[in-house]
Amino acid sequence: MGTSNHQTYHQEKNAANIHKLRELLKEFPPFAKDFFRGIEPVSSINTRIGYAYDIRTFFRFLLTANPSFQSTEISSITLSDLNALEPVDIEEYLEYLKLYTYGGKSYSNDERGIHRKLSSLRKFYLYYQKRDRLTNNPTTVVDMPKLHDKEIVRLDSGEVAELLELVEHAGDSLTGRKKSFYEKNKLRNIAIFTLFLGTGIRVSECVGLDIEDIDFRENRIRIIRKGGKEEYVYFGEEVRNALKNYIDISREQIQPAAGHEHALFYSIQRRRISVQAIENLVSEYAGQITNFKHITPHKLRSTYGTSLYRETGDIYLVAEVLGHNDVNTTRKHYAAMEDDKKRIAATAVSLRKPAAQ
Repeated sequence: MGTSNHQTYHQEKNAANIHKLRELLKEFPPFAKDFFRGIEPVSSINTRIGYAYDIRTFFRFLLTANPSFQSTEISSITLSDLNALEPVDIEEYLEYLKLYTYGGKSYSNDERGIHRKLSSLRKFYLYYQKRDRLTNNPTTVVDMPKLHDKEIVRLDSGEVAELLELVEHAGDSLTGRKKSFYEKNKLRNIAIFTLFLGTGIRVSECVGLDIEDIDFRENRIRIIRKGGKEEYVYFGEEVRNALKNYIDISREQIQPAAGHEHALFYSIQRRRISVQAIENLVSEYAGQITNFKHITPHKLRSTYGTSLYRETGDIYLVAEVLGHNDVNTTRKHYAAMEDDKKRIAATAVSLRKPAAQ
């Protein structure tokens, strides 16, 4: 992205992740690397890193909790070892995942974490089974853990207005260094919150934006979706004004650190703002609006998706704008959310009806 030959945030991130995966795989048995090489054409680097962490957890379980294994290193595990496992071993692994200790640290998994780790292990086994390198696959005998639907957390329209009002006027009561810090980042913060709430982009997509990705002629931004797909997302007048104010006033005064000249949003260190910094920013402001809801950048994305669905009733449009590959994912998350009906239900039943006159 961008018109020059500079390396984009996404290219730098991808290179760092490739190095990260290679470091992880140094701990693995030689045969395991075939799996990661085999799925490369049909998976993202982030997906493969996720598999690596999940499968490493399984290997660690074998070495520390399964009495059949006397090995002291993951690299010594063989395909014959995996072939000899039985369904009960996999069931013990799922029980282990609920709460375990490794390297002096305690870990736990909820039902979604356990579900994902079993899914990763199934894919791992299936890869070698399809290539006739394993004849036994105990992961297919064990049932996948049941997942319970989670209530989608997002801000209602009043909370959205209150949040934006807070970001814009939080400095009114501040003094000294706090006020100076607030004013320096005010237009940037307004632009970030308005962008999330007005387009529904992901935090990684926001962080990756370069100044060249903003097109005010067409009122759109160019982003890199999960998996590396390039797309345009269009924005309205409120987003346009917030971006223009930040770019023309605040960003114009910043002297970027070397290598960060193209970034749209900067940290106080004049470097491209990080995902963690934006997550902290959202948590800081949203926490002042509601203690009941834990609001993250992803929850702001859910807020936009919900608003768009309620305004248009078009689940396919919501899926396209949010960059969902499967409309069923969108339907599951947004079409079932009818809080207005829930509010009606709260007053529909009278517990003490007035006595007849």
